[in-house]
Amino acid sequence: MRCVIARFPFELTRSGVLDSMKGVKPEEVVGDSVTVGRRAYPVKQVGEVVTRQDRRDFSAGEVLRAMTRLGFTCRSVPRPAATAPAVSPLQHASAMLGGPPAV
Repeated sequence: MRCVIARFPFELTRSGVLDSMKGVKPEEVVGDSVTVGRRAYPVKQVGEVVTRQDRRDFSAGEVLRAMTRLGFTCRSVPRPAATAPAVSPLQHASAMLGGPPAV
């Protein structure tokens, strides 16, 4: 399958990715991951091994798209939802000035 990663075209196949990742020790997964075989690898590690490019040259999204199209299981880290502040700005300012708590 032809895909573009970091503005360079690559002909990637599922078996080619499996062969490239054979014998590669997975790093600790902190963010997005790709399951190759029975191991979960960080997306950037897979991209680096498969493309032989520096990790700074491509985005995780480019590799996730390519690996998903090849049929690999990809997992994204859920983004934290915005939560309402426990203290309003008025209450915070009042506490900083040492005044009575605002209600």
